[in-house]
Amino acid sequence: MRAMRLVKAVILAVCWSAGFATLVAGAQQQEKWTQPAAELAGQIADILGPGQAQLTIRNLSVIPASEIPAIRKLLEQDLKVRGVIAGGAESANLIRVTLSQNLRDRLWIAEIVEGNDTRVAMVRADALEPTATIASGDRVVLRKEMIPRLVNRLGASVSDSPIVATAEINGHLVVMYADRIAVFSSSGASWVETDSFAMGTRPVRDPHGILSPAADGGSFLAYAPGTQCSGSYSLPLNGDTRVSGWTVRCRPSDDPWPIYQTADASSAPSLKAFYNAARDFFTGVVTPNIGTDLPPFYSAGLLPRAAGGAALLITGIDGKVQIVENNSARIVSGTRDWGSDFAVVRSGCGAGTQVIASSSGAAENDSLRAFVIPALDAIPESNVLIMNGTVAALWTGQDGKSAMAVVRNPAGTYEVDRVTALCN
Repeated sequence: MRAMRLVKAVILAVCWSAGFATLVAGAQQQEKWTQPAAELAGQIADILGPGQAQLTIRNLSVIPASEIPAIRKLLEQDLKVRGVIAGGAESANLIRVTLSQNLRDRLWIAEIVEGNDTRVAMVRADALEPTATIASGDRVVLRKEMIPRLVNRLGASVSDSPIVATAEINGHLVVMYADRIAVFSSSGASWVETDSFAMGTRPVRDPHGILSPAADGGSFLAYAPGTQCSGSYSLPLNGDTRVSGWTVRCRPSDDPWPIYQTADASSAPSLKAFYNAARDFFTGVVTPNIGTDLPPFYSAGLLPRAAGGAALLITGIDGKVQIVENNSARIVSGTRDWGSDFAVVRSGCGAGTQVIASSSGAAENDSLRAFVIPALDAIPESNVLIMNGTVAALWTGQDGKSAMAVVRNPAGTYEVDRVTALCN
């Protein structure tokens, strides 16, 4: 009997110890997120005011799923203190919290939806350990760098016009807008507009275009609905820097557009597609013929294959991503959450080539993620990179190793980010 009582005592001690450890771990989790939860709740309450709202939490960071309940509890408690009750399915108000991160720290974003009005609150949580930036299975880290702001000659920002495409040519930044092409010169912390050329385009619902730098490094072709432009740079005569060295000429055109860009133009055949200006998408008719009919699509990219050759990747207007090779088009699985834009980059990491795709949905802040497509499945290979707003355009950079993204932030202004895939 004495031995039995001793065994029971040991079991009770072990159970108590495990329970105590669990309580301590839970308390530590709550303490870790106390400050950012309080800050975010305060911002939400300032926007929403007292009342009820549905609360949802989406985790796009490396925070373990086991810690999400503790974060939710803290948010609910802090909101309640400020007069906001998280609950009530009948409430028309919605709080969508996204737990995200970049390479340095965690970023918590809350979208507060009241009827047709959506506003955003944002806080930074703790700094990340270098080894905790991405999931252990990811081979690539996406890093973004914002291109210095664009200003006019007086130093005022010109970021309120929709940007369609950009390219760095001969030390200048060429920016394509819906109705003009502007040339900017670097002044260290910003790009200063020095030239502007009207394109004569007709208004469209969704401005779209392609800026294609030439191999000579000093000229480009630009394609917009119903318009084609050519631009070139030559040194000012007699060293007079007041005389512009840029010449841009535009003409009406319904010629097909080049639909992908590679770092080495000689490595892939040129493929062009006809653009439907009235509907804002490519018709599916391409030249030269590739042996199969294509559906109407928004974007396309060339995907090198390990066995040699390349496949064409397209995002259809029906939301389906297809890969075209061997005279047939087949649907790629794992792309349900992709948006309409993607860019193929040659990082040299993992499989060597990745597809950086934008997210779909109506969130205020889009995200980017790198995928590999070895066959007919898109496999995530990087962290989720939260952008500062909605990705309006995405294309492969001139170096072929990075992507350029035009982002429209919640304030309605535009920025250009360079997104680079780094090996983990």
